[in-house]
Amino acid sequence: MDKSPQRIRGMFDSIAPWYDFLNHFLSLGIDRRWRAFTARQLINADTIDGDVLDVCCGTGDLTLALQRRQPQRSYYGIDFSEAMIERAKRKTGTLIFSTGDALHLPFDDNRFAVIANAFGLRNVCDTQGGLAEMVRVCKADGTVAVLDFSMPVLPVLRQLYRFYFTSVLPRIGEWFAGNRNAAYRYLPQSVLAFDSPQQLAGRMEQLGLQNIRIQSLTFGIAALVWGRKIKH
Repeated sequence: MDKSPQRIRGMFDSIAPWYDFLNHFLSLGIDRRWRAFTARQLINADTIDGDVLDVCCGTGDLTLALQRRQPQRSYYGIDFSEAMIERAKRKTGTLIFSTGDALHLPFDDNRFAVIANAFGLRNVCDTQGGLAEMVRVCKADGTVAVLDFSMPVLPVLRQLYRFYFTSVLPRIGEWFAGNRNAAYRYLPQSVLAFDSPQQLAGRMEQLGLQNIRIQSLTFGIAALVWGRKIKH
């Protein structure tokens, strides 16, 4: 599977006009609930002081969901695709969006209280490297979180979901967006090839995160994995 920077940037630039609509349409709007749940877990009374970063932010839906929890914080979003960032900037003037590489985040060490990534880490060619960068810019006692698709555990649901994901969803996506770099065929391939939530938790442990939690969402269709960076 081609995850070269040129392929990923070009693919997301090309589908940017349809990205939000298809996300909501193909998930029946459930993706909004997943982001809202993620925001509630990450931004609450127990969250340490500091700014918040959304890595691979796309058009900024998670960044906005996070901001709604505690608007007084500063919220940053960064993404590889300039077309995605341009659409994110149209949604609000209060968030700070910029283009950048998840493998080389342009921020100092220990900069953010919360670093989140929704449906983006599996598009980074080096999963461990992307996670390591998120941990690097996280403050001590801060939180690093990844929200992404997973496979349902129940056998019947798993089979139905796999059929929808590999056969129905690509056709609908390409009907609306056209065959833009085969983006909606890449999507199920990238999900099936990506780490399970347990494997992702293992990566986080290797990078020193603790108190790692896994929350399955909507019968296992998605999962949130998050942990805390402990003071040394």
